[in-house]
Amino acid sequence: MPGLPARSRAAAASAAAGLLLVVASMVLPRWLDEDVRVHWPPLHADWDPRIGILTLPAVAIGLALALVLPVLARNVPWRVLLLAAFAATWVWVMALAMTEGTDGLARVFERRQEYVYDAQGVGSIHTMLQTFVDRIPYSSPENWHVHVAGHPPGALLYFVGIDRLGITDPFWIGVVCVTIACTAVVAVLSTLRTLGTERLARSAMPWLVLAPTAVWTGVTGDAVFTAVAAWGLALLAIAAKRGGAVPAIGAGLLLGSCVYLSYGLVLLGILAVAVLLIARSWRPLPWAVGGALVVVALVTAGGFAWWEAYPVLRERYYDGIASERAFSYWVWGNIAAWTFTVGLAVWAAFPAAARAARRGNVLAQLAGAALLTILVADLSGMSKAEVERIFLPFTIWVVALPALLPERWHRPLLISQVALALLTQTLLLTRW
Repeated sequence: MPGLPARSRAAAASAAAGLLLVVASMVLPRWLDEDVRVHWPPLHADWDPRIGILTLPAVAIGLALALVLPVLARNVPWRVLLLAAFAATWVWVMALAMTEGTDGLARVFERRQEYVYDAQGVGSIHTMLQTFVDRIPYSSPENWHVHVAGHPPGALLYFVGIDRLGITDPFWIGVVCVTIACTAVVAVLSTLRTLGTERLARSAMPWLVLAPTAVWTGVTGDAVFTAVAAWGLALLAIAAKRGGAVPAIGAGLLLGSCVYLSYGLVLLGILAVAVLLIARSWRPLPWAVGGALVVVALVTAGGFAWWEAYPVLRERYYDGIASERAFSYWVWGNIAAWTFTVGLAVWAAFPAAARAARRGNVLAQLAGAALLTILVADLSGMSKAEVERIFLPFTIWVVALPALLPERWHRPLLISQVALALLTQTLLLTRW
């Protein structure tokens, strides 16, 4: 690449490194005849091409959005932009899922290993909380199924709530999850505007909508957790920049709730600190901590102690398939799997992001905090495979990095994001 400018060479080299990592994660297990305990490394998926008539609307919608969203992002009023971002994300996620018809949303929620099966068997919520830890181990005669056992009870309570509202059909459960999850884009845009500028937020909009994360949005509980976390951080940013106890307490309530949705979301503390550092204000901290402690007090009074459950969960985790997934592969295989959710466009943007972060660019700084969070989660050994869903609450802060690249690159890179999502959705049968 001697004829390319330095910026272009850096972007190409970074993208090539990401591609090499993905290829290695796919080839090495087969070459070494190593069973890494997923069917299609590095994703928890199966090779199952499903290209039919319903693929055509998804292709058309994806390409249309890639062309139209940058224009909308520049020209419509801010409130219209937020509504358009939510609507476009919802339409894109649904278009991808519906390439398989209604089964594209329903299939996941029909599985016994998912939350819905256990949620529909919950009678007394108080009894559920009091006995929750006892039912985590495999040895328990009434042990929770995989996903319920692997999360605090907040995740189960969310699906219990849906069930109590009378939404029991797996497809409509999926629609509810998609709708909630898609609001995360609005929260991230609001945060970028609050901490940075409206221009920065507008530039990020198409990348947030068309990120390959759309394949997993709405068919996993983690996508819903992503929305809760994103709104918690958005409220924290508002409290830090504009003041006020109400948004700070709201941030604490939401971020405190995240800890009861997934054990790994305790790492949101890194992003929360980043928000306060960028805003240069610690004023919201006491109010936010107070809000979080209210959540802890209520759940603990209900009968569930997080600190007692986590060690039991670790035992269940290593009693299961995790003990058969080699850390030596997954410590880097996780990043290869994660690459499917962000695309090589994000890898290409890493050098530009590093330069922008040093200049105080808010998008780059938040993405840096999210990448640090992902690194910590990866090195913990508690995330071996399946990170395409597990890392979603952190990944959403990274996917807009290509906005920092030269504008003439945007259209082809946006189309590459659409193509990756379509290929993943139609060639692979993802488990989530």
